[in-house]
Amino acid sequence: MEEALLLARFQFGLNIGFHILFPSITIGLAWYLVYFRIQYERTREAAWLDTYRLWVKVFALSFAMGVVSGITMSFQFGTNWPGYMLAVGNIAGPLLAYEILTAFFLEATFLGVMLFGMNRVSGRLHIFSALMVAGGTTMSAFWILALNSWMQTPTGHVAEPNGELIAGDWLEVIFNPSFPFRLTHMLLASWITAAFLVAGLSAWRLLKARDDASALKTLRFGARIAAVLVPLQIVVGDLHGHNTLKHQPAKIAAIEALWETQRGAPLVLFALIDEETGTNNYSIEVPKLASVILTFDPDGEVLGLDEFGDDIPPVAPVFIAFRVMVGMGVLMLLLAWIGTFRLRRDGPPSKTLLWCFAAMTFSGWIAVLAGWLVTEIGRQPWLVTGVLRTVEAAGEASGAELGASLTGYVLIYALLLLSYMVVITHLARR
Repeated sequence: MEEALLLARFQFGLNIGFHILFPSITIGLAWYLVYFRIQYERTREAAWLDTYRLWVKVFALSFAMGVVSGITMSFQFGTNWPGYMLAVGNIAGPLLAYEILTAFFLEATFLGVMLFGMNRVSGRLHIFSALMVAGGTTMSAFWILALNSWMQTPTGHVAEPNGELIAGDWLEVIFNPSFPFRLTHMLLASWITAAFLVAGLSAWRLLKARDDASALKTLRFGARIAAVLVPLQIVVGDLHGHNTLKHQPAKIAAIEALWETQRGAPLVLFALIDEETGTNNYSIEVPKLASVILTFDPDGEVLGLDEFGDDIPPVAPVFIAFRVMVGMGVLMLLLAWIGTFRLRRDGPPSKTLLWCFAAMTFSGWIAVLAGWLVTEIGRQPWLVTGVLRTVEAAGEASGAELGASLTGYVLIYALLLLSYMVVITHLARR
């Protein structure tokens, strides 16, 4: 049973991890397309039209990949986690349906106009279509994050006599305590991911064609957007962390690898986590800094994992993933600021700078995946915090069946991801 449960979690984690890569691009990129299209309509410069046409293709490919992986993910609710829909389907079902009805159809309909309506509709209608697609992607994130946030910090629900949950107050369900922070954090993450994708692929192009005016414009655009949004994301992330401390203190304890409650808790920069003994080996710590960050008091008390009995998440993956996310964010901040300063100069940028941006093309993916691992693994052993345990929702598929299907998913997704990256880098360089 434990083996099957672990494989079911791996399989669903792989599926949703693969899926989240593409919304993390399309949510931000859709708004950048609106800007590119408006710039062309305003200036009539051919460079903006070339830019728009390229990035519409990248958006369409990313959108298609997200749709395909999202459909597969929805099937796993029934195959891997039937207990989830039986227990909370009256809440999860409508929220997922709202996402499809209000967002997906809006995106799919007007994306057709963006792709095929360049010479068939007016410029204003084309801009309107781009706005509808951008609005649809944001609305999609709204509904999905409402459900995910409710699973993290559930409110507004009522338990029926048969154990099923229904919505007692839909506003409380949707606008649960962590939703505003989680939605803002994810929107910023997407805009930053798309900014580095735009800058990185523009750098790829400039390495081949140093005089490409379109690529130089979008490289500067991506760097400037990132230079503004990454610091803002740091502030929002801190606010989100304090909200998590209030509502999910066990997750914060795992992030900090804090095994015992203490005052003046140190910030552990690095350690080898031994979960069996509950110790941090070879740790590098900054005294009292965790208490300063979390309580604004050098001697403030921070709850440790010893306070939560058996209801603690796996510590090592949460601890490592959080540091990967923060480390990647620092690298993105440094490159965005240095790049923005260097790109103010006239003339083509240096090859060193171009290679740095090219290397960071998909850096947003690393940060998003690391953050997702912190969020989802840090919620364990709960599927819906305090309401439904993960083990209670698992299906009856055997370990052998799950292992075989997981192998198939790994092979197919690896091939799809490689193909996607090859295609979009080829489009940029061509």
